[in-house]
Amino acid sequence: MFFGRICLFFVLMALSLSLELPNLNSETLTCNPDDLRALTSFSNCLESTTPGWNWNSTDSPGCCTWTGVTCDNSTGFGRRVVGLELGSKRLVGKICGTLADLNQLRVLNFSHNFLEGSLPDDLFNLQNIEIIDIGNNAFVGSINIKGMCTISTKIRVLHFSNNYFSGEVPKDLANCTSLQHLSFDENRLSGSLPESLFQLKNLSELNLQGNSISGSLSNGIGNLSNLVKLDISSNLFSGVLPDVFMRLARLEQFSAMSNLFTGHLPTSLVNSPSLQMLNLNRNSLSGPINLNCSAMKNFVSLGLSWNLFHGPIPNSLFSCRGLKSLNLARNNFSGELPNNFKNLKSLTHLSLSNTSLSNILSALSILQHCRNLSLLILTRNFHDEQIPNDVSLEFKKLNGLILGNCQLRGPIPEWLSRCHKLQFLDLAWNHLGGNIPSWFGKFESLFYLDLSNNSLKGEIPKSLAELRSLISGKVTIEEPVPCLELRTAGPGVPSLSYRQISSFRPTIDLSYNILQGPIWPGLANLKRLHVLNLKENKFSGPIPNNLSGMTGLEKLDLSHNKLSGEIPHSLIDLSFLSNFNVSYNQLCGKIPQGSQFDTFLNTSFEGNNGLCYAECTCQSEQIPILSIRERKRTIIGLPSIIGAATGFVLTVICCFMSGLALPKPHKRKYIRFVTS
Repeated sequence: MFFGRICLFFVLMALSLSLELPNLNSETLTCNPDDLRALTSFSNCLESTTPGWNWNSTDSPGCCTWTGVTCDNSTGFGRRVVGLELGSKRLVGKICGTLADLNQLRVLNFSHNFLEGSLPDDLFNLQNIEIIDIGNNAFVGSINIKGMCTISTKIRVLHFSNNYFSGEVPKDLANCTSLQHLSFDENRLSGSLPESLFQLKNLSELNLQGNSISGSLSNGIGNLSNLVKLDISSNLFSGVLPDVFMRLARLEQFSAMSNLFTGHLPTSLVNSPSLQMLNLNRNSLSGPINLNCSAMKNFVSLGLSWNLFHGPIPNSLFSCRGLKSLNLARNNFSGELPNNFKNLKSLTHLSLSNTSLSNILSALSILQHCRNLSLLILTRNFHDEQIPNDVSLEFKKLNGLILGNCQLRGPIPEWLSRCHKLQFLDLAWNHLGGNIPSWFGKFESLFYLDLSNNSLKGEIPKSLAELRSLISGKVTIEEPVPCLELRTAGPGVPSLSYRQISSFRPTIDLSYNILQGPIWPGLANLKRLHVLNLKENKFSGPIPNNLSGMTGLEKLDLSHNKLSGEIPHSLIDLSFLSNFNVSYNQLCGKIPQGSQFDTFLNTSFEGNNGLCYAECTCQSEQIPILSIRERKRTIIGLPSIIGAATGFVLTVICCFMSGLALPKPHKRKYIRFVTS
């Protein structure tokens, strides 16, 4: 009897709990009906579905379980939506004004989607909003935040980056006293900066780069005493930089590259104790470079390229012992590299391209003491000097060397073989001679090799087919800091300019040399190679059939050589191939058809007497090579040709029957491409 009562007690307890659980779930998992209506209306405005939002699911107790939706009981108004974070969800369409009904919303994140149109005014009436991030979409119109910061005094973050907003920077910012991060970068804003912007004393990050903002940089910028990062790059600012940086006691990063600033470097800027990175590339600055590195204890990165500085490289730089990145390219410096460069023991990235330096042996002998140097750019210096072959030169940590367009003479130096970490080598547009060394194949990380426009001779070393990074593609690339710009260029050639080494396609460029011999079949191992350029050499023999194994190839240029035989049909399997040229060789036979080959222009094949589009072999009589457009015209014109032929036959019959004499036919002329 006792045990029966005990069992009954537990049964009743279980029933009681089961009756209470639905109410508990209802309180903790469902959302406010007003919030639900607002979210439903928002989703209905989109052209895409909202992932993870289960409208009709009986298993979903409410919107608080939906993807990107955060609810909170601590609002004082029941369980309300406080976060709507739908970044990178591939949303398409426009934003409805109904989101303003989410009156407890604190965080709104729609970044990295495909949203478009103008922003509804109601969006800025969210009284509890703290963070708005709508960056990386396609929004248009002006940024109208009038009254927003009066309604919501807690707004801390506004990210409107990478859209198509136009007009001026909003003037109604003065009331946004809690604002810490403001990003209007990469839009179409114009006009000058409003003075109200300089009243945001809690602002720590201001990003305005990539617009068309003009005028001078006001002294009011000094009022932003909590500023840590300031980026106004790629605008139309002009005049002198204000000398107010002593008031920006927390400023660590300042970038104003690609503007129209003139004058000298402000004294307060080159004495800033908090500054870590200064990027003033691409302006018209001049005067002395008087860095006070004893005061600038944290300074690691300086970019002053493409300005009007002149004279010898200033000695003040060499007291910056913590400097890691230095870009002085495209200035009017002269003379030799100062011996004090040895002091920059922390230096990892250096660009001195186009600075009229002389004595390359002295420069490299000094720079080898910068033991941490990983990227060295010395383009367009040391004109017509002999490239050093000093076996004592050693750069153990060098990842990238750009030494192009210097008209350097001599063979490729042996000391490069000891740069075991080399990933990127550009020696183009020099007068280098001799053979390509076989030790190139021993580099485990080399993925970009440009030896074009030299006087190299001999055969391609078979060891190039052993470049491990172009076989497996497994390379860890150390990216330079923002002050550096990577450029490859030659006389009359459009330059390639990138911010990152990884932006360059895996390349072997041996064009415009005196190389000869065959194209080795072993190159097919380089499955990660994107560009192979062997143009303007003296290569002979057939095009290897197994080059189709270079599955990553996007560009293959074999033009202006002495190659013979047929174009391998297997090359149609190169599905990424978009640039193909075998013009001016001694090729013959039928041009492959199908895949990308149907898109290549006639100029890709001209200058080969034996090539044709019809059925033919290297031993048969060829027909003229027609361009794609001409081939289409030929096909379209077949009915006309047949009709004309029929008429001609009937005319012959009539003439024969009437006894008329026929004129003698002209000899048929075959149009061929003439090899230059």
